[in-house]
Amino acid sequence: MNLFVIGDVHGCFHTLQELIKHWQPATELLVQTGDIVDRGNYSLECLELARTLETQGPTVFLLGNHEHEMLKHYAPNGPNANWLRWGGRVTAQQYQGRPSLLQEHLAWIKQHPLFWTNEHLLISHAGFADTPNPLDLDNANGVLWRRGPLTNKGKRQIIGHTPTQGQPAFDRVANVCNIDTGAYLGQNLTALRLSATGELLDEFFVPTLPIDIA
Repeated sequence: MNLFVIGDVHGCFHTLQELIKHWQPATELLVQTGDIVDRGNYSLECLELARTLETQGPTVFLLGNHEHEMLKHYAPNGPNANWLRWGGRVTAQQYQGRPSLLQEHLAWIKQHPLFWTNEHLLISHAGFADTPNPLDLDNANGVLWRRGPLTNKGKRQIIGHTPTQGQPAFDRVANVCNIDTGAYLGQNLTALRLSATGELLDEFFVPTLPIDIA
């Protein structure tokens, strides 16, 4: 089965709707790199759409640092001031008066894995670097937070997290492709169509629709 890998969405619901028109659910596993929420205007709608996509074909939605911080905000030791500063304030406003839906979404987010892998590909939010405990959720160099070069793991890594200049960025030494192409910055939302062995079959770019970030 091929893969359809989507980069960081950040609340850009209408742009995501356009991008998923290219997904072929009968033959492709959809993997999203995390950070589906915050910064854009439609985090709630993005989460609802993601849950709907699960009923249409095989999907994996990975945990991003923004989902992690959202969970911390609504945990017993919340609120989380960092999350509110990093774009969570608009997300929180969307849930005002909708506590049941909020709890449904939080429960769904808690099920998200940190990575997806096969023999040839390793997909995560920020990537695997040479650091102890890369799966520690609060490790600044772990798979939710790493900025900077990653380690060649003998597989092609597909990541998001650090916005590029609107096009995927490929590090040949580490064999890493970054597909966070800055949707919330008014650039592009990107997806790659890959074979199960990591061969690039196609790439799709949807310029961010103004309604998502205005």
